[in-house]
Amino acid sequence: MMMHSNALNTNQIMRQVIYALVLGIGAAYYFFGWGVILQIILAVVTAVVVESAFLSLRKLPVKAAVSDGSAILSAILLAISIPSIAPWWIVVVGVAFAIIFGKQLYGGLGNNPFNPAMLGYAFLLISYPLQMTTWAGEFLNLSQAIDIIFNLTSVDALSGATQLDEVKTQLALGKVVAELEVYSISQAWINTGFLLGGLYLIVRKIITWHIPVAFIAGMVVISSMLYLINDQIYLPMQNHLMLGATMLGAFFIATDPVSASTTPKGRLIYGFLIGVLVVVIRVFGGYPDGVAFAVLLMNITVPLIDYYTQPKVFGK
Repeated sequence: MMMHSNALNTNQIMRQVIYALVLGIGAAYYFFGWGVILQIILAVVTAVVVESAFLSLRKLPVKAAVSDGSAILSAILLAISIPSIAPWWIVVVGVAFAIIFGKQLYGGLGNNPFNPAMLGYAFLLISYPLQMTTWAGEFLNLSQAIDIIFNLTSVDALSGATQLDEVKTQLALGKVVAELEVYSISQAWINTGFLLGGLYLIVRKIITWHIPVAFIAGMVVISSMLYLINDQIYLPMQNHLMLGATMLGAFFIATDPVSASTTPKGRLIYGFLIGVLVVVIRVFGGYPDGVAFAVLLMNITVPLIDYYTQPKVFGK
């Protein structure tokens, strides 16, 4: 998400981040169709309903569910992280989990130790691995997307694995990198969209450069080391950068102001280690992408990182 900006209030910051997501979402729509948009709509409606219910229970102003924009942004981030052809209840359950267990039970905005969207995503991936790893294989028009998302038709003919998942499977079968198709034009364009959106946020001073740059540096360092060790079984760093949720993770997820490190040096350490973990999980873990788990693991370390990287007060 974002770091902070003294000149803007929370709602304005959230709105700028949502604007910055448009290019990446547009690229995802171009390649995969209406499912992307339907998931976002389902997610936003769920977030507003669940957030409103909990604010009401806590005797707080219900209008905050929409006015601060944080629930809506978390919903959008989760919606664009899941397969666009996932059944409707997947995004509903995931967003509800993210809002309740990732935010409201900790006291609402500003108190959550974990990134809510990634907590919801991790919960879905662990609980419903089949639905969370079946992706659209082509552009779907509105009627096709409705049919699939609301379980009115079979999904098999229109589905496929992500490039990271396919590469992981083929390597496990004994193939080498040189034999594989490791480039995905759709993934490259989507990542480029989120990269441009992220640069917009840095220019607007909605986020600082520290975490995204350190995140990408961490990925580059560890993936390059692995590639030098064995270029037959480890992907080159450019493939890691342009596959999966790399740029979304670097600029929009790892930069969440509440759950990320807050000191300049801490942000560099935090971002770098997330980048390293993403590659480690992709290469050695059981899941094709590692952004959600890497971010959540590093969320746990934030108090420690911040404690040891506090700037020294002059004269002390």
